[in-house]
Amino acid sequence: MSLPAADEVTQLLKAWTTGDEGALDKITPLVYEQLHQLAERYMAGERSGHTLQTTALVNEAYLRLVDCGQVNWQDRAHFFAVSAQLMRRILIDFARSRGYLKRGGAVAHISLEDAPWLGKESDPDLVALDDALKALAALDERKSKVVELKFFGGLSLQEIAEVLRISIDTVKRDWKFARLWLLRELGEAK
Repeated sequence: MSLPAADEVTQLLKAWTTGDEGALDKITPLVYEQLHQLAERYMAGERSGHTLQTTALVNEAYLRLVDCGQVNWQDRAHFFAVSAQLMRRILIDFARSRGYLKRGGAVAHISLEDAPWLGKESDPDLVALDDALKALAALDERKSKVVELKFFGGLSLQEIAEVLRISIDTVKRDWKFARLWLLRELGEAK
């Protein structure tokens, strides 16, 4: 299945923002597959038998997206950036509600093999990664956003530049800095 045109999704998002409920009905089938792929990235590294399934993650994120109808959607990249952030929050909330952080065992893991900056021997838990991203955000909010959009949102460097309204060169510098910073932080957490 080919991806819908970014312009088509953007137009529907803007129509939805202005109150066109029919636009929401039209956009759902256009973005569902990509939302599912995004959720699969999140769930790929979770332990087997995880009670939260990929489809449930997509559905929960979708419900939250529908509830935030007052968002002034910029474009398709903005939509998927918000979607990625929502999925991340859902999984973190789920992990914390299960007490994984307190007990230290059976921590939900996320595979970072897709991110060339960490490699196979490094597989940080989701809560530790979230904590590291929060620490990075305290240091530099934009660099944290770049990581979230690239890794969790699956956006290209060009799309990140558009969402954050910065140059692609700035995105590349932020990504390079953030990768090294997170490597150090997650390495020290072990």
